[in-house]
Amino acid sequence: MHALFRILRQISLQLRRENLHTVVLVLVVLILVATVAFSYFEEELGIFDAFWWSIVTVTTVGYGDISPATPAGRFVGIVLMMLGIGFLAVLTATIASVFIESKLMENRGMKRVRVKGHLVICGWNFRGNDIIAELRADQKSKEIPIVVIADLNEKPLDDSNLHFIRGEIKPEVLEKANLKEAQTVILLSDDHLDTHVRDAKTILDTLTIKSLYPDVYACVELVESKNVGHCERAKADEIIVVGELSTNLLVQAALDHGITHMITELVSNRYGNELYKIEMPSSLVGQTFFEVMCELKKKHGILCLAVENREDHRFIANPDGDYRLGAQDEIVVIAMERPELC
Repeated sequence: MHALFRILRQISLQLRRENLHTVVLVLVVLILVATVAFSYFEEELGIFDAFWWSIVTVTTVGYGDISPATPAGRFVGIVLMMLGIGFLAVLTATIASVFIESKLMENRGMKRVRVKGHLVICGWNFRGNDIIAELRADQKSKEIPIVVIADLNEKPLDDSNLHFIRGEIKPEVLEKANLKEAQTVILLSDDHLDTHVRDAKTILDTLTIKSLYPDVYACVELVESKNVGHCERAKADEIIVVGELSTNLLVQAALDHGITHMITELVSNRYGNELYKIEMPSSLVGQTFFEVMCELKKKHGILCLAVENREDHRFIANPDGDYRLGAQDEIVVIAMERPELC
């Protein structure tokens, strides 16, 4: 309903801006005068039938259920067709232009978004397409609206649930992206900048976002590990160092041949098994890690790897077998698709 009111308001503003409210007034008066004149000259027709004929005539529908029988009635029809069609064409063209302009503004990142619970991606680089593909491959984020904030000329991807805001990370741009209602923000490094400057800009953007919207969860991409401390002071919630990850994977590939194929599978949502963090099933609360691991593997084919305590957000990979899980814990598992356990 709100969307309908916004569209009607846009149409109204466009009509006033183009001085077309006069066209609407003339068209209405023309239809009313034709209605009165037609009912007067065609005496067997009532006022409602005359009004119906005027609407059908001016819109060029021409059902033929009512037609003038007198010369005067036909003259009224000629005048209505000659004048009405022109005014109606101008009006419909203006209304159509409102929708076209709205779509163009959306593709160019000039419109404010009104989605909630969305995911925001700040910046755009060659990894952007893969990030969107991974998000859409996961059931959890398949239908989540995504807003991209980037200094691009137009929307980077054709996705009906992807919104685009053109600009840099500034308060007014973040407000247009409705960041106060977002659940997570991903900050990508700018590949067009020098390596040393790239992380500095990302950290500054993180500081801007977290100072204005401290509750949004910020996942930040850095190039150099030496800048992690600065990014932590900017209140980033999670930091991914691209260079560090690639270095570690290269070392693992050299020491244990082929193991990176498994790691790639686990961190991709598009094929094979994936890593998921899920809430602790109520039926397993109070059991040991070993008991939970056996239960999940036996009944659901799920492998339990780690535990996160939500009170201190501390991950414990491969905890002791007698570690007892509480209701506040979340578990990290490997599964073919996101598990839904009660």
